[in-house]
Amino acid sequence: MSGAVSIRMVAARAGCSIATVSRVINGTAQTSDAVRERVEEAISALEYRPSEIGRSLKTRKTRTIGIVVPSFTNPVFASSIAGVEEVARAHGRTVLLSATEYHAEREEEIIETLLAKQVEGLVLTVADADNSRALDRLDAARVPYVLLYNQPARTNRLAVSVDNIAGAKELLGQLIALGHSRIAFVAGRFRTSDRSLLRYQGCVEAMREAGLPDPEVLEVDYAGDQPEEPDALAAQLRELRSPTALFCPNDLLALAVIAASRSIGMKVPADVSVAGFDGISIGKMIEPSLATINQPTRAMGVRAMELLQALCQADPVEPGVRLLQHQFRPGGSIAAAPVEGNGGT
Repeated sequence: MSGAVSIRMVAARAGCSIATVSRVINGTAQTSDAVRERVEEAISALEYRPSEIGRSLKTRKTRTIGIVVPSFTNPVFASSIAGVEEVARAHGRTVLLSATEYHAEREEEIIETLLAKQVEGLVLTVADADNSRALDRLDAARVPYVLLYNQPARTNRLAVSVDNIAGAKELLGQLIALGHSRIAFVAGRFRTSDRSLLRYQGCVEAMREAGLPDPEVLEVDYAGDQPEEPDALAAQLRELRSPTALFCPNDLLALAVIAASRSIGMKVPADVSVAGFDGISIGKMIEPSLATINQPTRAMGVRAMELLQALCQADPVEPGVRLLQHQFRPGGSIAAAPVEGNGGT
């Protein structure tokens, strides 16, 4: 029936003008409660469905938002996307998804594509929130956005994250309490993740506060969710200077490091402890379970979309970073540091 119903028929049933029906549908002007109720009753009774295309042409609002993340297959981002979509659906919005696959140069290309599709706003994770030409482009276009996972120092940018430095320090505190003094930080290329850099900073601060030397750093080729060459990762681990613990700034890399350690004859955690940062559920299912920092990923997506919805409605929103609470999740992948001479890499 809805396909044969026109806005003229709705106006006739409601006893008002077509312009009034349009104003009620689009929310572009105030109408009396009585008139709005008559229009809404007519829309319901006639099962009228306004054309989203026609509405967007008139209001310049597509009710579409863009989501840009580094990876679709990483459970961390998948969980946050689900949170964003939950809130978007509740407000009658659709989402367009894009992934950079950890290639910072793709960010500008993706942003231009989404702007061409007239998205009203974006929730996104970028490689470097303080030095991003993609974000500069959004600022110039006056398109609202909320960063997710990024923790920018620039106070004019709105973001939802956890305290990456504090989370890393808490995890390092656990390792130090277990007697580890030789700890290596194993990460993907720093240029692809400002979150990784902040977690490294937390690692350094924890070591220095404990009177320990800075952690050894190993940057590996990390393409999306797995190192490009598992054998190459194992070979790189051999080059480390006998750390008793390895800290990875994300859980998927930590799982890969556990596998690579085993492939070179290292037992986890008897010979070397391994910890991650994210809190993905699969980390609890492996043996040994992964010690990590748990992020409230879905809640972060929900909060980011709530803020974006407010921006799209032109509601006042203070810029800055909203930090949600992280939590250390114990796991069997870490244990007391091996006694000198009886273990280590």
